[in-house]
Amino acid sequence: MVYKFGIDEMMTKINILREEFTYAREYNPIEHVKSRLKSPESILAKAERKGAPASLGGIREAVRDIAGIRITCSFTSDVYQIIDMITSQLDVTVVEIEDYIARPKPNGYSSVHVIIQIPVYMSDRVERVYVELQIRTVAMDFWASLEHKIYYKHDREVPDELREELRLAAETARDLDLRMEALHRRVHGPNNGN
Repeated sequence: MVYKFGIDEMMTKINILREEFTYAREYNPIEHVKSRLKSPESILAKAERKGAPASLGGIREAVRDIAGIRITCSFTSDVYQIIDMITSQLDVTVVEIEDYIARPKPNGYSSVHVIIQIPVYMSDRVERVYVELQIRTVAMDFWASLEHKIYYKHDREVPDELREELRLAAETARDLDLRMEALHRRVHGPNNGN
């Protein structure tokens, strides 16, 4: 239950940013926001893969993405702007950042994953909860969504030629992001309309 509250806390922070951008600025970089809680089966499977101690504390430390939020942004520069805005909040502790935009995975996957820890105020205590943020562009999200469906369809055993096509499609998405970012800068200038 505390992880659901962690998502609720972060969604409030993100919604405040969205509303501020919508009403107080000329440009809102956030296109979509989705949240999810890992299923108990998925949590246990990941804990086992990581060799976590079979205790609640051991699992909590090993599986830091039980609570997850995906933020989809318009442009690559928006991804980093949103990360800066969230991670500079005083009650947000950055635990880990994996920048797959700067260094895409071999399959072409691009996104920034940020593990944060935030306080959740319960009736009798404060719990520090891990939440994973995945921040990416619309193009990156499109690619990741369809790649996931293809892998699911092939039961994770995707033929080599399809894997290569997926990698090339990821490059195309990256090229599209670069082109759209350049257009965005031309229209809005170096501050990106923020």
